[in-house]
Amino acid sequence: MPASRLPMRLSLAALAVAALAACQQRTAPAVMEPSPVIPAPVALPTGSGCGPEIARTKAIVDSDVATGNLNKPVGDRFNADLAHAAAECAAGKSGEALHLLAAAKSHYGYR
Repeated sequence: MPASRLPMRLSLAALAVAALAACQQRTAPAVMEPSPVIPAPVALPTGSGCGPEIARTKAIVDSDVATGNLNKPVGDRFNADLAHAAAECAAGKSGEALHLLAAAKSHYGYR
């Protein structure tokens, strides 16, 4: 083989390798998904009766608003309903307070 053909063959071989490399699929870079927000555990009031029941629901609503699971205007309306129930409870009307609490929870989709 003449020496003049060697550089041309090397050039063709290099071109073929470059073309083959260009045809290979490249993988897309990994996309980092944001980690879900995990709220700190809510310390729920303990005890029985209308006061602790209303306080537990209020703590859950406040936590849901803080984490974005409930929007603030809805949380404000829910808390207003809870304040009305709490006023009835403070006035010694436990039955009425628990009824108002149950109605508010049902209205906003809480159990």
